[in-house]
Amino acid sequence: MDRLWWHFQQLLKIDAMNLVILVIVVLIGWTIISETIPNPARYLPSPLAVSLSSVDMLVKGLLPSYYSDTLVRLIIGSSIGLAAGIPFGLLLGLNKTVADMFHPMMNFFQSVSGIAIFPIVVIWWGNSDTTVLAVILYTSFFPIAFNVLSGVREIPIRYVNAARTMGASRYQIMKDVLFPGAMPHIATGSRLSIGFAWRAVIAGEMLAGRQGLGWMIFTGQDADRTAEVILGMVMIGLTWIILDHYLLRPIEADTIERWGLVQR
Repeated sequence: MDRLWWHFQQLLKIDAMNLVILVIVVLIGWTIISETIPNPARYLPSPLAVSLSSVDMLVKGLLPSYYSDTLVRLIIGSSIGLAAGIPFGLLLGLNKTVADMFHPMMNFFQSVSGIAIFPIVVIWWGNSDTTVLAVILYTSFFPIAFNVLSGVREIPIRYVNAARTMGASRYQIMKDVLFPGAMPHIATGSRLSIGFAWRAVIAGEMLAGRQGLGWMIFTGQDADRTAEVILGMVMIGLTWIILDHYLLRPIEADTIERWGLVQR
């Protein structure tokens, strides 16, 4: 255990070192380009200008407010999507005929982005928080449901038949056979769903005019505040890197390693 922990610490140090080197290179290149182009305040503000913009927004309390609004929408929308999509995929997988019938339909909906349905959602609820949450829910629901259904379809049918022979109920089959067998797909689908939901939050805030990082970028563009736009882009990217690299990806890797993939 101590040796594993030591290896983990060494990997973290290597990752941190590589990240620091990459950030330094990017900042140097960014600064050079900003200093050599005309009117950098409009086209590409320097890292210092973007940092000063963040300080100003922090002092005014705008940046924490926008950031928290976006994160709350992501957490609520993706949580509901995952909570609904996982059991839905399992329920469809209880019957092979139903699973085969719904598989192309689920594939269709998960390929239609949330932004594509945004206009019709606006017709229903207008430019409101409900509209943004509906788009996030849609965007996160279908990828996880489709992945769970795909995972269930790959479970050897003899496992399900064996459980039925021993008198297992539908609930017991779903809990003891389908859910464990689909765990690798659930982990992968959850990561995809949250990633899609993160994009949907930003786009939804822009289009619906709701306060958040997306809205900050959109209003910054309207007011010709390029430093504010870049600040929002940096925060969006860094948040996803932290969320994906240090939370979602390790969970996915651990789940796949523990449960393994099963083939029909």
